Amino acid sequence: MSLLSKLRLVTVDVTGTLIAYKGHLGDYYCMAAKSAGMPCPDYKRVHQGFKVAYAEMSTRHPCFGHASAMPNVEWWKMCVRDSFVRAGYDYDDETFERIFRRIYAAFGSSAPYTVFPDAQRFLRWLRRRGIVVGIVSNAEHRYRDVVLPAVGLNQGSEWDFGVFSGVAGVEKPDPRIYEAALEAAGGVPPAEALHIGDSMRKDYAPARGVGMHALLLDRFRTADAEAWRRAGAPVLPDLVAAREWLAGDRGREEEHAAAGRDG
Repeated sequence: MSLLSKLRLVTVDVTGTLIAYKGHLGDYYCMAAKSAGMPCPDYKRVHQGFKVAYAEMSTRHPCFGHASAMPNVEWWKMCVRDSFVRAGYDYDDETFERIFRRIYAAFGSSAPYTVFPDAQRFLRWLRRRGIVVGIVSNAEHRYRDVVLPAVGLNQGSEWDFGVFSGVAGVEKPDPRIYEAALEAAGGVPPAEALHIGDSMRKDYAPARGVGMHALLLDRFRTADAEAWRRAGAPVLPDLVAAREWLAGDRGREEEHAAAGRDG
């Protein structure tokens, strides 16, 4: 019996699993700066500034400000402003407001994202088989309300429910986000659920920690993939391979291996 035949729930990560960023962060920051009559900022400095600013904001105000009841737009405004300052661009308030509005609007649309060609077909295939599909993502409400629908991944046709960190107030790798997904699916037992993602730390390890099955996608041939395999994680190149794995012998092998690990 394949693993697929025992599953009632499949949860899926978003970025790197279902969708990817188009271009570079600097592309959107550059266009925004130019729209306000300013020169294009240095891509590398902006990228490094954003990484530090985002990490700091995520520590000070986790889940996009959920715990402190900070409006989503204010969270991003602080993050973007700090990104520019760290990169050496300290705009006056009026100029920054114009730049920020352009950036915020861009990342709340489909413009910076592309959907992987196998995503929609895979999700619909699961739902046709009667499997509940949940989204588990460290993202705010615009992923749910705008971005996913804009790229053709709609609640009701591709997925049934979502647990988004900015809405739920808990984020990966906290195992509670996976427990919330199991509960949202109607109390599905972990042994009858599978999570698919692209991070050992945020996806595979915490999902396995609550008793779910899990597999990782390596769409970009990351250097970490071999270490993931050595740690016992099933690692596949895309969702086409995941579909074959679920229905075939490799899925059965994972079921037996998981039973052995849990025993």
